Amino acid sequence: MAQFTYSRLAHFLKLSVNKCSVLRTGAEIQHGPACCVHLIRCQRSVDSKALQERQKQQMAKGLPKQKPITGVKQVIVVASGKGGVGKSTTAVNLALGLMANDPSKSVGLLDADVYGPSIPKLMNLKGNPELNDHNLMIPLTNYGVPCMSMGFLVEDVAPIVWRGLMVMSAIEKLLRQVDWGSLDYLVVDMPPGTGDVQLSISQNIPVAGAVIVSTPQDIALLDARRGAEMFKKVHVPVLGMVQNMSVFQCPNCNHQTHIFGSDGTRKLAETLGVALLGDVPLHLNIRETSDRGQPVVVSSPDSPEAEAYKKVASAVVQRLEEVNT
Repeated sequence: MAQFTYSRLAHFLKLSVNKCSVLRTGAEIQHGPACCVHLIRCQRSVDSKALQERQKQQMAKGLPKQKPITGVKQVIVVASGKGGVGKSTTAVNLALGLMANDPSKSVGLLDADVYGPSIPKLMNLKGNPELNDHNLMIPLTNYGVPCMSMGFLVEDVAPIVWRGLMVMSAIEKLLRQVDWGSLDYLVVDMPPGTGDVQLSISQNIPVAGAVIVSTPQDIALLDARRGAEMFKKVHVPVLGMVQNMSVFQCPNCNHQTHIFGSDGTRKLAETLGVALLGDVPLHLNIRETSDRGQPVVVSSPDSPEAEAYKKVASAVVQRLEEVNT
């Protein structure tokens, strides 16, 4: 079989050489094999473009139509390429910061991290959601923020060992089968990475914008860049980046140390052409209040840490206005 294939290839090359020699004269005459390689490359290029166009058309047919969440005006997703960079803490304090800056605004919080839900702990909420007359789940509320999370539907220590289809079904229920009432903003705490959940949410509902959270550390920035590029590919506006754990200030001598590096997120934001929404320090107060389920924006509203989150919230609102106009 190998010899037959080789002989056919040799025959094809010979024909291509002869054809090139007939078509080219004078100064245009080139060596046969080079001409053949050029023809093959041209054909591959044409075939590749045609294939990409067909794939694009097929994907467009298969994509679900975006449908707004009933009662929700704008959806803001908080994402990161890597776990452990403070994304959930940022999402919680962003939601509370939006309300603190403008008490007339109503804000909800959706925990889309099915495998590792953090919102119940951060918002000090326990229990199972009740159902209304339309068989929709009623979010649990604390600090004036209605919240929904997979953590309300399973036991605290129960591992969620699900395949992709079950996860997608759970996300669909969290999006569509919740009575959010009337919200100006729904902040969605996304899982880390660029997988099924991110694609499902961005393709099923209109997302007003994405906030990318990262520490200044190089290894975290690699994944943060992937996250930002993913949202661009699915046509979700990237509102900007939050540089989390930007600096540590010693509580005894007030000396500042850049544990995870200095200004890495700011430089990445400039490279990507997006805004730096703000800097949040690495501070003991943020960790302690988060562990107690009393986010720093509500438990220490006048602290510099709370002000950092409020500035991020103001920057997010400003970017939303720019995107909408």
